[in-house]
Amino acid sequence: MGNVLVQYYSQTGRTAEMAELVAKGAASVPGIEVRLRTIEESTIDDLFWCDGLALGAPTHLGSIPWRVKQWWDEATDDAWMQIDGKFGCAFSSAGGLGGGPEIACLGLLTMLMNYGLLVFGITDYVAPLRTLHYGAALPGRPKTQAEKDICERLGRRLAEWVSFYVDGVEQYHPRHATYPRRG
Repeated sequence: MGNVLVQYYSQTGRTAEMAELVAKGAASVPGIEVRLRTIEESTIDDLFWCDGLALGAPTHLGSIPWRVKQWWDEATDDAWMQIDGKFGCAFSSAGGLGGGPEIACLGLLTMLMNYGLLVFGITDYVAPLRTLHYGAALPGRPKTQAEKDICERLGRRLAEWVSFYVDGVEQYHPRHATYPRRG
């Protein structure tokens, strides 16, 4: 049974809404156990427990909020070389269009790569003009069905990778995904 951690920081509740949808998407893959934790609730044991991590944060000045960076700088010393090889992905909300959530996602992914996590992008379009190449990046909270689908698709894809590589369930390799692909 694979384990997915959805770890996030949220000031206004927007990123928390995204996190809940990411967790819902991960839980849609049978056999996956999901933990949803704020950055304040998270412990190093959560990182050791999980096989896949979805890390989310609001966009602050086009980058990562200092509270997220602080947690990863200070709480994860014992994780060095211990979480290498797990799967990781990112999600971020911004104040509006052009606020930098894709850049924030890239910053979160870079941080995860420094710990040896295997990060991924998703080529699917969940709707016309709606992608998640660098993670789920939204202006504000997920309002439309397409924006909700972006968050759920991210969690589902993470769980699919975990299910395939950790649990050995061939049908959950993303190439065999059961949802329609749009392009």
